[in-house]
Amino acid sequence: MEAYAGRQFVGMDLHRRRSVLVRMTAAGDVLERVRIVNDVERLAAVIARAGESPEVVLEATYGWYWAVDALREQGAVVHLAHPLGVKAFEYRRVKNDERDAVDLADLLRMGRLPEAWIAPPATRELRELVRHRAKLVGLRSHCKAEVHAVLAKCGVQVAVSDLFGVEGTALLDRLDLAAPYAARIGSLRRIMDGLDFEIDHVAGMVRGRLATNPGYLAVQTIPGIGPTLAAVLVAEIGDIDRFTRPEQLTCWAGLTPTHHESDAHVHRGRITKQGSRLVRWAVVESVQVLPDTTVVGQFRDRVAARRGHNIGVVAAGRRQLEYVYYALRDHHVRALNQQTNPPARTAA
Repeated sequence: MEAYAGRQFVGMDLHRRRSVLVRMTAAGDVLERVRIVNDVERLAAVIARAGESPEVVLEATYGWYWAVDALREQGAVVHLAHPLGVKAFEYRRVKNDERDAVDLADLLRMGRLPEAWIAPPATRELRELVRHRAKLVGLRSHCKAEVHAVLAKCGVQVAVSDLFGVEGTALLDRLDLAAPYAARIGSLRRIMDGLDFEIDHVAGMVRGRLATNPGYLAVQTIPGIGPTLAAVLVAEIGDIDRFTRPEQLTCWAGLTPTHHESDAHVHRGRITKQGSRLVRWAVVESVQVLPDTTVVGQFRDRVAARRGHNIGVVAAGRRQLEYVYYALRDHHVRALNQQTNPPARTAA
């Protein structure tokens, strides 16, 4: 194989067990096509043939962390392709791993690659904890729904507002059900006890990592946002400096309307939902309980009066995320400091 002295571009089609790499020149001439078993040493051997500081692109797909770290250790300049931006690959008449790798490299060398942000290791680790806690809470909610379902089958009326509070626990303790139903409820309650422990343990790890983070502390000064939601927002948003305006952050989070324009026709529809699901959940959750004495609460109610409750809540969540932007960037929110409204009840 002839040596090539210029800057090389490498497209990597990453899969769970194997990957395809295509090396090419800046002019688009293919130098090598190779399929490897996913292994750091095998990947390093291919990148070593790409010369000094090659430009490497891979898609933000399943398990990309290890590949990005391994490529950077080899001195490569790594780019992460946004999955939504390369969906055109799916409409080719011939789609295979080699063509995918070639197209990724072509987009990169022509400067047309839709890129996703590569979070640094510390941010990835924090996200891992925050997302794991969210999964655990979801499992606990599923168990609670299962308990309610069993009671409904047995015709048990739940007269308390919280079945898993003090009064609800006493109700569950004195139930006299048939053995299979009692066993199922007992099993679910034991699982929930274990989940409670794990949720608290992971939450403690998150608080330890964010204890001295000024952005984390500043976000909690926004009415409706407490330690849990603040941790979600800090972890998922990451480096706030990659956004130059709050509108960019709300767009990234998928809280802006879709926009379709052709000639004189413009249509704006529902929000895109093409960003972080946890960020959308956090800001929408934070405005649900805000009283109308707060700035965002008043805004929510004004929009809701014209457009309906759901649209009002989403619009308020978008406004809340704009405040989060300033809290993370400046470590304070001047728009809130200028208000004289009484403090609002703080959410989770």
